[in-house]
This record gives sequence, C-alpha cells and structure tokens, in this order.
Amino acid sequence: MQETTIKKGHPPGLYLLFFTEMWERFSYYGMRGLLILYLTKAAVAGGLGIAETTGSQIYGFFTGFVYFTPIIGGWLAERYIGQRRSIFIGGMLMALGQFSLFASPSFAADTQVIGMPILTVLGLLLLIIGNGFFKPNISALVGKLYEQGDPRRDAAFTIFYMGINVGAFFAPLVCGILAEDIFATKTVVNGVTEISTYGFRYGFLAAGIGMLLGQLAFNLLAPKYLGTIGVEPDGKVDKNSTVQKAPLSKEETDRMAVIFIVTLFVVFFWAGFEQAGSSLSLYTDKYIDREVFGFLIPTAWFQSVNPAFIVIFAPVVASVWLYLSKRGKDLGIPYKMGLGMILLGIGFLFMVGAVLERGGDVQDTAVKASIFWLLATYFFHTIGELCLSPIGLSMVSRLSPLAYTSMLMGVWFLAPFVAQIAGGFIAAYVEVLGALQVFALIAGFVILAGLILIAIAKKLMYMMHGRG
Repeated sequence: MQETTIKKGHPPGLYLLFFTEMWERFSYYGMRGLLILYLTKAAVAGGLGIAETTGSQIYGFFTGFVYFTPIIGGWLAERYIGQRRSIFIGGMLMALGQFSLFASPSFAADTQVIGMPILTVLGLLLLIIGNGFFKPNISALVGKLYEQGDPRRDAAFTIFYMGINVGAFFAPLVCGILAEDIFATKTVVNGVTEISTYGFRYGFLAAGIGMLLGQLAFNLLAPKYLGTIGVEPDGKVDKNSTVQKAPLSKEETDRMAVIFIVTLFVVFFWAGFEQAGSSLSLYTDKYIDREVFGFLIPTAWFQSVNPAFIVIFAPVVASVWLYLSKRGKDLGIPYKMGLGMILLGIGFLFMVGAVLERGGDVQDTAVKASIFWLLATYFFHTIGELCLSPIGLSMVSRLSPLAYTSMLMGVWFLAPFVAQIAGGFIAAYVEVLGALQVFALIAGFVILAGLILIAIAKKLMYMMHGRG
C-alpha cells in the first residue's frame, strides 16, 4: 500500500529542489529585470549612462555567459565535487554577486573597468561563475529522483519549471517596486508621471537576500529529503571499476547526438525569447502605454508577465500532453519543440502590430502603442516556452548516459549562451534598423526554424530509440 502511494505521488526532495530553484530564479530575474535599465539610464538618474546599443551588447554577453559556464560546472560536479557541493558553491557566489551590485556606486569614473564601476563588473562575473555551478546540477538532481522510464518524470520537470517561474514572477515585482517606486524620485511633466532617479541598488539587495534564503533551505533540508543523491560525483574514475571505462553504445551515442542537434535549433528560439529583457524592455519603457488607471506600471514589472502565464497555463499544457498521450497521439519531443518555436514567431508578429499602431518607427515617445500588443506577445511566447523548455530538460535527463547528465545539461544551456549573445546584437540593431524590421525578421527566422525541426522530427525520434 505504501509503495503504491509513493509511485503515484512525488518524492519530497522534488519540492525542496522546487523551493531552492524558486529563490535562485527570484534572485536572477530580479536582477535581470533591472539590468538593461541600470546600464542605460543616465548617471544622474541612478544608472551608468551607457549607450543603448552598447548596453544591449553588455546585457547579451552577460546573460550569454550565464548559460555557458554550466557546461564547466556540470563537468566539475560529475568528476570532482558532486552536485550538492556545486549547488552550494554556486549559490554563495551568486549571492556575493548580487551584494557587489548593491554596493557598486551608481557612477564612479575613478574606479571603472571596461566602462563600468569595478564592483558592477565583479558582481556580474560572480553571477556568471556561480550560475555555472548551480544551474545544471539542480536540474540533474530532479532527474535523479526518478528511475529511468518512470512516467512521473515529465510531470516532475513541469512542477520544477513552475518553481522557476514562481520565483521569476515575484522577482521583478519586488525588485521593480524597490527600484522604480519606493526608492525612486518621481516627477509629473504635463500630466505624465516620470521617474527622475531610480533605486536600482535596492533591487539588487533584495535579489541577494532571496539567493541566501534558497541556500539556507537547501543546505539544512537536503540531508533529510535527498539522502545521498548528488553527494558523490557520478563520473569519478574508480580504479577498481570497469563500468565507467565501458564505451558508449550505439543507442547512447545516437541519443546524445539528438541532444546536440536539438540544441542547435533551440538557439533560434532563445535568441528571440530573450529579447524580453533587452529590446522588448527598452521598447516597453519608451513606446508602450504603461499607465493604467493613473498608475504608471514599472517597466521591470512586465518581466513578471511571462512567469505568471507559465504558472497559469503550465497545468493546461501538461493536460493537453497527457490527453494526447492517453489516446496514443503524443506528438513526441521534436514536434513539441518545433511547435514552440512557431508560437514564439507568432508572438513577435504582435510586436509588429504595436509598431504599426504607432505609425512605424516613430521616435516620438509621446506616441504610445496599446499594452494589448505586448501582453499578446508574452502570451504566445509563454505557450511556446512551455512546448520547448521543460520538455528539453526532461529530454536531456531521458537521453543522457548517467555519468554525463550534468555535463549534457550544460550542453543544453549552450543554446541560450549563443542565443543571448546573438540577442544582444539583435537588440542593438533595433535602433539602427528599426523595431519593425527587427521584430518581423525574428518572427520569420524562428517560424522557419520551427518548421525545419518538425520536418526532421521523424528521424530524430528514431535516433532516440524509444525515449522520445
């Protein structure tokens, strides 16, 4: 009787990982929601006064390398230090990074490195390195809670993904209201509320505190709810063992090849999706009518729209997959991901609508587009993300050989690495080419990539050898 209950439910360790990841994402998305504004707002307004083109590229390189270091952190965890220690190291480094941003002066010409205050540069570097230790290993631990072939695995990653988005939802609200309301100086010009000075540093402080809360819970409760899972490195060489030295089978190499192929396609998705923190954020700040019933919605708050939609619609999408699966009509991983890319492209068509409502690429900030266009964009981006991102995490955990799971999670995160850097350059070109052309081109490329992925999905399903 007890065994049946365990199989129907989820192990309590899943909810600990949910809680830990929730606070880590609160920390990251709280900071990310402010970063592009902090970089580009004038020094007298509490920012660094960097040009938007340069700021977008800095943002792209930072968020890109956040997704590059996981392949290194995953390898170190599997070979030397174990996943649990890696999560602790990564979490503490990220907390220090947030506190460095908090301590960084708004503008200090005598302490600058590459055009930014030295503590700002240090903070961003600590966040990049810390995330490399943290991100691939906590995702790998979720997969380790379940036996291979356990039908609860996909549902577990959906629950875990909701934890990510609960943190991502509250982060911009809390950090945004600290930066743009409580610690900001506001003025009214011609009946329009404007912010003259921002309190960015207090948003970074809240992000750092959130990171510490997650680490406190993880380190106190992991021994009880995770047992020995993730303590020792899976890929550590054992002189007395021949299992680790056995070559990979043809099926295993095929499955690993699928991870690499799908990762290449996913670059196009993330390059478009991550415009939310750069070009879409800048466009929203200037050209979207953010005033509702006399209240000027902080720009950072719009970073909460996507995670709110995730929490609302994740159960709906999961139910659709379950409905299709029960009737023997499951789409399969590559088909779901191709559909996600097409939905992302459709979302950008609504931003084209926003630009057209304003009469094209008009520079007059007094001419605003309806908030409807932005919300519709985030809705389609969210449904597309639900078709792609949690499915991808589950795919890596299904297809990876045990001793390579964390490292291949790192490979999966290489797609956002390339995409974030490319996305930074795309955002920089909004000012050069115009928002209309850039948003339309993104829509076209992503939809085309999605159609190609669907076209080769049958071959990829064969290469998965029954795990698709």
